[in-house]
Amino acid sequence: MSYLFIINEGPYGNERTYNALRLARSLQKKSGEAEITLFMVGDGVSCAAAEQKTPEGFYNIGSMIKSILVKKGKAKL
Repeated sequence: MSYLFIINEGPYGNERTYNALRLARSLQKKSGEAEITLFMVGDGVSCAAAEQKTPEGFYNIGSMIKSILVKKGKAKL
């Protein structure tokens, strides 16, 4: 099954992006056949920036995206 996640929020400041990526990773983990595509638009594009400085108390969004891509996920900006 294919899943599309549209991310239009920045990487930090709220939990929407984190929750979307957490769900995407869970789907990949539970079903080896899940095709995950992340579509980042607007402020969401900054989620894909390399070497992010993660604020204290937050997960590293860049690392979460990378873990999805390593498992054959796709990202569109």
